[in-house]
Amino acid sequence: MTRAYLKKFACLLALFAAGGASAIDYYNKGNEPGRPFSLAVRAGDYVFVSGQLGTGPAGLVKGFEAQSRQAMDNIATILKGVNLGMDDVVKCTIMMADMAKWEDFNKVYVTYFKPQRLPARSAMGVNGLALGGEVEVECMAYAPRR
Repeated sequence: MTRAYLKKFACLLALFAAGGASAIDYYNKGNEPGRPFSLAVRAGDYVFVSGQLGTGPAGLVKGFEAQSRQAMDNIATILKGVNLGMDDVVKCTIMMADMAKWEDFNKVYVTYFKPQRLPARSAMGVNGLALGGEVEVECMAYAPRR
């Protein structure tokens, strides 16, 4: 057997063992055409969810609490689309236009997780978010490949 044949055979065997899945998968169901990012990307055993604003079908919702809830709902919807849930989230990053609203955000945030399964988290104040949003949330979920 030639070296090239063995290499091709090894690649096919690896694909078969992995169930034909690529090492990196991109999820964009529901993403508006032309946006310069994927809604979620699976790399190995982790799924990275792009930052979500408090936007619904009519655009940015009004009010900090409503935007916070909508951003978290958007994350839950994206995770559901890749067969995951909020229990799979291990890390969140929160960006807020006004850090004085940190406690207001926390009141919404904790309703999405079981008390014993709170993800690791970072929160920061920013001087501006896309679309004039007041809060943006990005998450990482752990999802071991079978």
